[in-house]
Amino acid sequence: MIKILNYNEIDNQDIFIRSTSTPNVQDVVTEIIANVRANGDKALKEYCLKFDKADLDTLLVSQEEIDEAFEIVGEKFTTILKKAAANITKFHEKQVRNSFIINDTKGVVMGQKVIPVDAAGLYVPGGTAAYPSTVLMDSIPAKIAGVKEVVMVTPPSANGKVNPVILAAAKIAGVDKIFKVGGAQAIAALAYGTESIPKVDKIVGPGNAFVAEAKKQVFGQVSIDMIAGPSEILVVADGKTNPKYCAADLLSQAEHDKMASAVLVTDSMELAKAVSDELERQIPLLDRAEIARTSIDTNGKIIVADTLDVVIEIANEIAPEHLELCVDNPFDYLDSIRHAGSIFMGRNCPEALGDYFAGPNHTLPTGGTAKFSSPLSVDDFVKKTQYTYFTREALAEVAYDVEFFAKQEGLTGHAKSAVIRLEDE
Repeated sequence: MIKILNYNEIDNQDIFIRSTSTPNVQDVVTEIIANVRANGDKALKEYCLKFDKADLDTLLVSQEEIDEAFEIVGEKFTTILKKAAANITKFHEKQVRNSFIINDTKGVVMGQKVIPVDAAGLYVPGGTAAYPSTVLMDSIPAKIAGVKEVVMVTPPSANGKVNPVILAAAKIAGVDKIFKVGGAQAIAALAYGTESIPKVDKIVGPGNAFVAEAKKQVFGQVSIDMIAGPSEILVVADGKTNPKYCAADLLSQAEHDKMASAVLVTDSMELAKAVSDELERQIPLLDRAEIARTSIDTNGKIIVADTLDVVIEIANEIAPEHLELCVDNPFDYLDSIRHAGSIFMGRNCPEALGDYFAGPNHTLPTGGTAKFSSPLSVDDFVKKTQYTYFTREALAEVAYDVEFFAKQEGLTGHAKSAVIRLEDE
């Protein structure tokens, strides 16, 4: 049963300290990466056989397999995928940054170019659930940014096939190549390249502890989006909120993972007790009831505070991945929320809208990192390059200032380079 905590009667660590128990996989991942770097496709196929029970002749998903996937998933789901893709595209097109130029001083031109990375790698998990939504969320911003080659890796099933809903989503999102490989070995392949899989500049997408550790270890060789932790939801609700809605929304994340965190913060003890009862009623009805049960019992909590202002303070301190504002006039509180990955406004905006369909990205900072991190966006797939131009006359105006500045740092080479051109006169 979920814990109900009175904010005035508990220690802060009961609220703000997260469970961070993860398996120690560092050495195993280091070995996998080294093997892939040394043996390329051969190592990848061996790992596919070992971990996925799939004996593969080729790692690349064929066009025939993609066409077959569309037939399997059917027209209804294909139509929904296209609607979701259109919403995601519409939102992320607003994130496109423009290059700029400054030329307001005679003889001086400065500017910044915004340039997409050449290639991006998208990791899509397999295992207990398939996530076509992740395909859309992670590849559409890359395409909008102008990335020339988007490469997807995902583990196959034992029959050597990739889940058809994953393939259908990849085609709709414009993924250029799809490879049947998962785990740390897939991250290594994207980071260093193999005979089949091209090296990329950026790797995005969630995964298990092995994938997360691999992303840590290859960072610097390539860029990564983030190290994603277990799913989180924090529901801010007042006493007018329907407890059925609160419970359902908490369970929408609890069913992801036994380590997921589902938290309700409210100013109503009556609502807290009603939501607790609703959770007990709804959990047995879920297909993933065992996972949700463990998540709620281990990491779930309801925090009761005196006022909504205090509730908002608690939400900011937790800095959740997903934050629901189930209150009257939610826009009145929007400016008060400083730390959250994605905010869902009002009583009729379940977090599931953001997972699949609304348009804002669902690849979000977890574990309190929303205090300094942002959702995945078009910005993640571009880099900026600066440029500066001075005429000789413009240099003469500032060269001796630069010389003086450089000497304050003891860098006489810098100082000389600023004035040497003027000495020629």
